[in-house]
Amino acid sequence: MISKKAKYALKALKILAENFSEKKPMLISEIAEKENIPKKFLEAILLELRNNGVLHSQKGKGGGYMLRIEPEKVTIAKIIRIIDGPIAPMLCVSLHFYGKCDDCSDEESCKIRPIMERIRDANLNVYEKTTLLDMIS
Repeated sequence: MISKKAKYALKALKILAENFSEKKPMLISEIAEKENIPKKFLEAILLELRNNGVLHSQKGKGGGYMLRIEPEKVTIAKIIRIIDGPIAPMLCVSLHFYGKCDDCSDEESCKIRPIMERIRDANLNVYEKTTLLDMIS
């Protein structure tokens, strides 16, 4: 399950993707109101996305946030990894955040790991092939 923070990030990015062609920043308050997201929480989310190169911010009058990358190049997988970290259900099957399970003596003989790999691959198949453009089409 994705976190509420990731859900809010996707909702905010959907709004920014819809306005991408206007090339104008949007105010946090405007995005928060449209998507019913607490403003303070949204500020932190957008800052994290900006710090990871997804958004651009502009200060002052006429300022706000806008997508730095075209909507068709921003995958759901990228956003979930930025906000929530690993997509895999267990660290031992994670492609980007691998970690050995503390209670597992041998990954090769583990009966759970192959199932979790299939779950990871099924999720990734959707997350990596779905972009912000798909969300607004």
